Amino acid sequence: MKISQPAPYHLSKIIPQKLPLLMGAGPVPIPPEVAHANSIVINHLGETMRQIVSGIQSMSQYVFQTSTSKIFGISGPSSAAMEMAVTSLLWPGRKALVLNMGTFSARFGDLARGVGADVTELFAGERPFRVEKVKKVLEAQAYDVLTLVQGETSCGVKNIELDAIVKLAKSYGVRVIVDGVSTISTMPMQVEDWGIDIAVVGGQKGISSIAGVSLIAFSEETYDFVSKREERMPHWCLDPRRAYRFWNLGEYHYTAPVPGVLALYEALRLICQETLEKRFERHFHSSKTLQTCLEVMGFELHTPAEYRLNSVVAIKNPGNIKTKELIPYLIKNHHVEISGAFGLDIIRVGQMGEQCRPQNVRRLLEALGAGYKAFGVTLNTQEALAEFDTTQERTVALSFTGS
Repeated sequence: MKISQPAPYHLSKIIPQKLPLLMGAGPVPIPPEVAHANSIVINHLGETMRQIVSGIQSMSQYVFQTSTSKIFGISGPSSAAMEMAVTSLLWPGRKALVLNMGTFSARFGDLARGVGADVTELFAGERPFRVEKVKKVLEAQAYDVLTLVQGETSCGVKNIELDAIVKLAKSYGVRVIVDGVSTISTMPMQVEDWGIDIAVVGGQKGISSIAGVSLIAFSEETYDFVSKREERMPHWCLDPRRAYRFWNLGEYHYTAPVPGVLALYEALRLICQETLEKRFERHFHSSKTLQTCLEVMGFELHTPAEYRLNSVVAIKNPGNIKTKELIPYLIKNHHVEISGAFGLDIIRVGQMGEQCRPQNVRRLLEALGAGYKAFGVTLNTQEALAEFDTTQERTVALSFTGS
C-alpha cells in the first residue's frame, strides 16, 4: 500500500491572524518574556540548564511556600503531575479517600483506580468540604492518602477549609495530595505550614506559562517514603526517583522540553518580581471587580460568594443560550474566548495571571454584552462598563494617595 503525499496548509493559514483574548479557564495569555523564552532551544544537560533548573526550584519554593528541595518539573500537563503524585503513593492494597467536588477533583479517583488502589469517593456536590464531614469518614476507616483540590474549576468552587482538612488528615496519619492547578500564585497556599505532602500546579493558569509543563512539590518526608517503596513504580517518565536525578543531580532522565522549561523559569521569575503579596492582591481585586460588573450587567453568578473561586468565575447562562454557539460567536466577532462547562448550564471566565489586567476585563465585559445581545438577551452592558470605569478611577486615585 502506498500512502499519498499530503499537501498540508501552512500554519499561518490555520491560525487566525487576530488571535482571541483567552479569558476562559485556561490556558491564559502569556507575558512577552515567557513567549520569548519558549522560542529558545539549548542543551537539556550541562551548566546552563543546571542554573535554569536550580532557579526554577528556588523560585518554586517561594511560590509553593515550602523549603523542600524535592520540586520537579514534568513534561506534561497538570494531569501528569497529578498522576505522578497518585502513582507515587498508591498501589494495590492502599486506600485513597477522594474528596469529589466536580470534574477535576474526581480525576484523582480515576488515577487511583488505575493503579489498583481501593478508592472511596466522598461527594460534596458543588460545595466545599467541611472538616466535620471529612472527620466522620476518617474516624470510620483508615486511609493511606487523601486527595482534594483547592479550587474546583468545573463549577467555580473554592475549598475554604482546605488547610484545616489537611491538618485533620495528617492527624490520622493520612498523606495529602492537593491540586493547586488554578490557585497557586493566584491565592495563598502554604504548602509546608499546612502540612501538604504533595502539591501540583500547571503552567497554563495562574503561573502564566505555557500549557504542557507542570510542577510538583514533595515534602521531604514524603519523598523519602517514596524513595524507599518496594512496590514497582508503574511509570518510567513519572517516577519521581528518576526525576530527582535530573532535577537535583543534573543527570539524564529523558530529554526535557527545553523551551517549556525556559518559559517556566521566566514565568516564575516574573511572579517573584511582582511578589506573591501583590500578585494575590491583583488577582483578588480584578476578580471582585469582574464579579461586581457581571452582576450589574444582569448575570447571576453560579457560586455563592462565601465559597466562590476567584480564579475561575462560574456564571449562570441566561436565556438558555447554547454555549457551543455563543463561544465561537465571541471568538469570531469579538476575538474573546471564554469556556463552557462539563454538563452544567454555565459559562466560565478565568481570572488567572495575565487575564487579571484591566484592559482584558473591560474587553471581556464588552464582548459578553454584545454576544448575548446577538442571541436575543439584552444585558445592562453600559451600566457594567460605567461601574468598571468608576472602580478603575478609584483604584488609580488610591494608588496616587498611597492608601
